[in-house]
Amino acid sequence: MRKIRLWAAATCSALAVMASAAQAETLADALISAYRNSNLLEQNRALLRATDEDVAIAVAALRPVVQFVAESTYSFQRVRDNLTVGGPAQRFNVEDLNSSIALTASMTLYDFGRNALAVEAAKESVLATREALLQVEQNVLLDAVDAYVRVQLAQSIVNLRRNNLGLIEQELQAAEDRFEVGEVTRTDVSQAQAALAASRSDLTSAEGDLVVAREAYKAAVGRYPGDLAPRPTPPRTAASVEAARQVALRTHPQVRQAQRQVAAADLNVARAKAAMKPTINGEARVGLNDEGRESAAVGLALRHTLYAGGELSALFRQSLANRDAQKANLLQVGVNIAQNVGNAWSTVQVATAAIAAGDEEVRAARTAFEGVREEATLGARTTLDVLNAEQDLLDAQADRLTAEAQRYVGIYQVLASMGLLTVEHLNLGIPTYDPAAYYNAVKNAPATSAQGKRLDRVLQSIGRN
Repeated sequence: MRKIRLWAAATCSALAVMASAAQAETLADALISAYRNSNLLEQNRALLRATDEDVAIAVAALRPVVQFVAESTYSFQRVRDNLTVGGPAQRFNVEDLNSSIALTASMTLYDFGRNALAVEAAKESVLATREALLQVEQNVLLDAVDAYVRVQLAQSIVNLRRNNLGLIEQELQAAEDRFEVGEVTRTDVSQAQAALAASRSDLTSAEGDLVVAREAYKAAVGRYPGDLAPRPTPPRTAASVEAARQVALRTHPQVRQAQRQVAAADLNVARAKAAMKPTINGEARVGLNDEGRESAAVGLALRHTLYAGGELSALFRQSLANRDAQKANLLQVGVNIAQNVGNAWSTVQVATAAIAAGDEEVRAARTAFEGVREEATLGARTTLDVLNAEQDLLDAQADRLTAEAQRYVGIYQVLASMGLLTVEHLNLGIPTYDPAAYYNAVKNAPATSAQGKRLDRVLQSIGRN
């Protein structure tokens, strides 16, 4: 029966541990919550939808404009009659009120591709904004990883401080006992008391850091952390820093955004050049006045600006300057991305070396502490020696934990610098926002009821109505 009870107790303990692990919040849970709860992502998704509408606006310029016109004109004239015979000229008033209704239609028939270029430029802006949204997603996920690791680190430091406080309380009690039998002086007791006060202060500070880390977690993830599961194995990045740079320069959303901005700038130069050329418009009108007279007209109009005070030339020069700026921006973005990859890679390398050194330091500090404490019981060491050795051990353990956290976050920083810290690349297994859904619904500038209903369905699917 005793064996059965022991087995049952062990089984219950194991089940409790498994249940606790199952309920613990994982890093994947935190990343999913950050993605779903991010106001920053929602803001930039809305900005993307606003940019999508620029395509619809540009497409609308290719279509006819039909307007209903209702006019009513009152006129007044003071007329002098100089033909009056045998008397002074007569003056009389002439009043008139004319009203009409009409339908007018106008359409640009040929403009040397100006409106078509506007459509293509708007499409490039949409693609650039999608890349900007992807970069925001990377930042949101990286903040979640950093917050998750910081909470765990802060909790570990709190645990270290609590253990340190318990050990110092034991040292103080031992010093007081040894003082009672005359083995140490009041100075040893005072040193232990001072160390105890400092340890309590350090514990309070560590608990404050934990509160700060929890608040940062809530801001990044959308809720306060519960029991956090141990960190999983970090994702793979690249075999070398050069390989990471090559991937970054090909796939990073900031690089691709800059490329799209250059393409849009090239199209805007062509638009500015086309604006200097004439346009041919078709116009039509049907109307009815208040006298029942019907009218209709149709015609063509060629318009060419001969002089506009230098505005068209200024706009063309401005487009050239903007294109040069975007090309320079693309080059600088490449420099910055390569630098960020190198910095993130260096952070991981330094943290890895710090972990290896920290292992050695912790082993040595623990051996030294145990030896000093044993020597103190034999009277060969003072209480201060024991306290100093214990503080060295605590510092070594804290440094080791910090290096571990820095290395873990650094790996995700490398992934972000490569442009791969996304929900899709991390395989989080959740539905993601489709940036093409809204675009596909509005790209043809919908105006009919059928297209409007389709757009309503798209808006409802992304949580907007």
